[in-house]
Formats: sequence, structure tokens, C-alpha cells
Amino acid sequence: MNASPKDPVSDTAGKTWPHERNELRRALLARRREWWATAEARLAADKLGEQLLGLLHQLEPLSLGLYWPLEGEFNAAAWAAGHKLGAEMQLALPFARKAGDRGPAAMEFRRWDGAEPTLKDECGIPSCAGPVLVPEVLLVPCLGFTREGFRLGYGGGYFDRWMAAHPGVTAIGLAWQGGEVDFEVQPHDQALTVVLTEREVIAP
Repeated sequence: MNASPKDPVSDTAGKTWPHERNELRRALLARRREWWATAEARLAADKLGEQLLGLLHQLEPLSLGLYWPLEGEFNAAAWAAGHKLGAEMQLALPFARKAGDRGPAAMEFRRWDGAEPTLKDECGIPSCAGPVLVPEVLLVPCLGFTREGFRLGYGGGYFDRWMAAHPGVTAIGLAWQGGEVDFEVQPHDQALTVVLTEREVIAP
């Protein structure tokens, strides 16, 4: 889609969204916050979990990269622990480092034993102190997503940089159907292998 930065875009439900990325993030966050308090959101989480379990049974990975959820995101860590996936594969949580004297902002995955995290990364998100692990399959939270398999996150670029450095990893975007939008793809944006929502599996 070739639109100017100020042109609005629409989702599949006909809602008009701002095209500028930060404005789009704010609009998506506001919509998700309102929706998250509804009974529909709880049902959607159950359905998304079913979709994810089915896909992982097909892929049979030996290791799985998770994430600790922010408000309104699918709780992949609790879901994996609840399904005892740690008995079938190695689990890992991301640890993000902010840019500084040590170098640019970066992220690594550390093996997670399923216990409640006792430390936080440099972005203040719960993580763990296990050995570094490169997961075969990565679960990626999506604030927004496109039908072509690109995601909109929170602007830090941590997942995009990690995926660019590990092109062989299967990246599964986890999203809510209401987050489907359109936006102009930028050079740093990394395509997901597949996007799962509570309603469908989108394989670009």
C-alpha cells in the first residue's frame, strides 16, 4: 500500500486507523485495552491457545521461545507452563538489553524452567537467568499485523533484530483478529512465518 504517512488505512471491519506508526500503536493499544476487559477476550485466548497447540504438534520443535506478556497480550508463558510443554521441549524467555556503552540494543533467549521469574531484563520485563538458547520456534507478540505476515510491535525493534540475525527460526506471530491492519513495510521489518489469531491461521 503506497500511502502518505498521514493517510488513514482501514482494517477488515472497516475501521479507519492512522497510518503513522506511533499513532497507529496508540490506537491499537486503546482498542485492545477496551476489548481485553470483555468476556469475548477470554474466549479468544482459549481459541488462540487451541490454534497454537495444534500448530506446535505439527512442528514438533525441540525448543520454543516464549515471551512474558504485557497487558492484553496472549499469555504464552503461562499457557506453555499450563500445558507442561517443558516436558516435551526446552523453553526460553527473552532478555532485552538497552543500547549503551556495551553496544546497541539487543535481545537473547535464555532457557526457562517454568518457575516464576525472579529477575527482570533492562526493559523491566520478567525474564530468567538460564543459559542462552536459540529456539527452533519463536512465539512473537503482535500489537498489530498485516495479512502479508508483518507485525507492529511497540517500536523497540528487539524482535525484528533478533529474527534478522536468526533467519532459520520459525517465527509464529500471536495476535488478536482485531489487530489486523495495513501499514507501509519498512526495511527493518521482518516477516513472520505464520500469524495465528483466535479465528485463523495466516500463512503468507
